[in-house]
Amino acid sequence: MGFSSPFSVSILFFFFFICSSSLTGAQQPYVGKTVSDCTNQHNSSSGLGYFCNGVNTSCQTYLTFRAVPPFNTVSAISDLLAANPSQVSEINLVPETATFDTNKLVIVPVNCSCSGEFYQSNTFYRVNQGEIYTSIANWIFEGLTTCQAIANQTGNPIAQNLTVGQRISVPLRCACPTKNQTDSGVNYLVSYLVGELDSSSSISERFKVDNDLLLSANGLSDPDTTIYPNTTLLVPLDKPPSSSQTIEPPPPPPPPPSGSPPTSTISNNSSKKTWVYALVGALGGTAVLLVLGTTLYLRVFRKSKKKTESVLVPKSFESSEKQVEKKIEESQDFLDSLSDIAQSIKVYKFEELQLATNDFSTSSLVKGSVYRGTIKGDFAAIKKVDGDISKEINFLQKINHSNVIRLSGVCFNEGYWYLVYEYAANGPLSSWIYHKRKDGKFLNWTQRIQIALDVATGLNYLHSFTAPSHVHKDIKSSNILLDSDFRAKIANFGLARSTQGHDGQYSLTKHIVGTVGYMAPEYLENGLVSTKLDVYAFGVLLLEMLTGKEVSVLYEENAHLSDSFSAVLNDEGQDSLKHFMDPSLGEIYPSELVNFVLRIIDGCLKKNPEARPPMDEIVQLLSRTLSNSLNWELSNTFVG
Repeated sequence: MGFSSPFSVSILFFFFFICSSSLTGAQQPYVGKTVSDCTNQHNSSSGLGYFCNGVNTSCQTYLTFRAVPPFNTVSAISDLLAANPSQVSEINLVPETATFDTNKLVIVPVNCSCSGEFYQSNTFYRVNQGEIYTSIANWIFEGLTTCQAIANQTGNPIAQNLTVGQRISVPLRCACPTKNQTDSGVNYLVSYLVGELDSSSSISERFKVDNDLLLSANGLSDPDTTIYPNTTLLVPLDKPPSSSQTIEPPPPPPPPPSGSPPTSTISNNSSKKTWVYALVGALGGTAVLLVLGTTLYLRVFRKSKKKTESVLVPKSFESSEKQVEKKIEESQDFLDSLSDIAQSIKVYKFEELQLATNDFSTSSLVKGSVYRGTIKGDFAAIKKVDGDISKEINFLQKINHSNVIRLSGVCFNEGYWYLVYEYAANGPLSSWIYHKRKDGKFLNWTQRIQIALDVATGLNYLHSFTAPSHVHKDIKSSNILLDSDFRAKIANFGLARSTQGHDGQYSLTKHIVGTVGYMAPEYLENGLVSTKLDVYAFGVLLLEMLTGKEVSVLYEENAHLSDSFSAVLNDEGQDSLKHFMDPSLGEIYPSELVNFVLRIIDGCLKKNPEARPPMDEIVQLLSRTLSNSLNWELSNTFVG
C-alpha cells in the first residue's frame, strides 16, 4: 500500500517529525537490574546502550573506572578502555607512570559516537580462560558495558562459545546531551559507575549537580529509586569533571576511646542491644580489684612460680597447645594488667554469671567450655578458660569492629577466667558447610559470599587498622561465628600476635602452632609470620565454603589444594563444576562468579607469600562478587 495522497504524506511527515522531536528531547532510561538478564536485550531499558538521541552524533565525554589490579595504572586503564594515556593522566592530575590505589575512582576521557541506534565508545578485549560475557562486562569493565551489548556487538549470543585469546569488540556505555539538556546548559554526560554505598543524592553531591537534574537525565523521578552497583548513571555537567570529584567521602569517625561507652557496630541486627561498658563502682571498685588480684596472685604463686607456654601437639588435622611450665611475671605487672582491664570492659561477679547460666547447667552448655547465658535480657556467650589469657583480653578490649567478636566482660573465680562475648545465634560456620543439617537448612551462594566478605573485612581490619598490625594465625571455619543474620564474626584470638615486621618484612618464630591444612608453607617450613598467613588460611576457608568439604578431605583427594579446582578453571563444560561444588547448593549458583572466586582462592594459596594478594584487595574483589551475586539473584527473580 502506497502513501500517494498529500494527506497521507503530510501525516507521515508529521509522525516522523514528532518522533524525531521526542527522541531529541528524551532522556536516557536507567538500565537497572536488567544488566544481569543476559537472555533478554532489554532495549527499552538501554541494555544495549544509551540511545542515539542527542543533538550531535558524536562528542567528547567521560567515563569513570575504579582501579583494581591489574587495571590500576594509567597505561593499563587506558589500554583497556581505548583511551589516550596522556589525557587520562592530565585530567586525574597524575603522571603517566602512576599506579592508582585500589578502588580509586579514575576519570577516563573518550570519544562517544552513534553506532546504529546507540551511542558507544568502542574498545577491544582478549578473552581469558573461563570468561563469559557477564564476567567480562561486570568484572573486567565493571559495568561500563553489559552482557547484552557485548553479545549484540559480537553477533554471538552464546557466551560459552568464547575461546581463549579471542579478540572481541566491547561497546562502552556513553552518551551525548540531548537538545533539552544543551538548552539548559549541559555540555557533558559522564558515565558514572555506581558504587556499593552510592545513592542519587550522594552522586549529585559528589559532582555538585542538582539531584532532580541527575534523576531526569536517567529517566528517573523518585530520589529513593534503588540504583545498583556495576551499573552506570549519566551525570549532566556544564564543564568537564575534575580530579577533586573522584575523592571518596571521609570515612566514618574512629571508634570511641576504650573507656567510653561504644555505639553498636553490628549491622542488620536491630534486636541486639549494645553491651554496657561499666567501670567498677566508685565505692566498691578498689576493693573488688584488690580481692580479685590478690586471690589470683596467691593461688597462682603458691601453686607454682611458673606458668605455661605452648608447644605443638599434632591431633588428627588439628594442632592443640599443651601446657608446660614457665616462669610467672612479676605480681605487680599482673595487678596493673587487671586494673587496666577493669577500666575498659565490665568485670562481672561470678554470681552474676551463675545466675545468667543457671549455675552453668548442662542445658546452658553450647559446646566444650562455652555456655549461653542471659544478661539483662540479652544472650551472651560465656567461655570458661584455664590459663593465662591476658594477651587475648588486652587485645580484644581495644577492638571495635562488627566482623570481630566483641568481648564485653570478664570474670575470675577460683583460678579460672570467664570471658563474656556477644552471642552468635547461628554458631560456627563449620556447622553449616561440612555436613547436611538435620533441619535441612543450608547456606545459599549469596550468603556464602557475604560471609566470605565479612571475614575478609575483619581480617583487613586486623592487618591494616590496628596498631601494630596483627595476624590472627588460626583462621578456620570453627573460628568464624555467624549471628542471627548470618553475618560473620572472627573469634578465638588465642594465637593472635602482632606481625612486628614493617613494610612487608617478616618476623620469625620457632613456635609453630595452628591448625594443619590451614597453615601457610612459609610458616610451617621456616616460621615466617606475616599477614600473608591469614591470606593463605582464608583461601583454604573459601575453598571449603565452595566445596562443602573439610580441608582434610580435600587433601585426601588431591596432592595440592589447587588440584581440586584446576579442572574447573580449565574445563569449558559444566561437569567439572558440578562435581566440584557443594551439592547442597543444588547447582543454583552463577558459574562465571564461581570461576572468579576460584581465581581469588588461587591467588591466596600461592606458595610464595609475596604473590598472595593483600586483604584489602580481596575485600574489593569480594565486594564486587557480592554485588554481582545480588544482581544475579534479582535477575533470577526478574526472569522467574
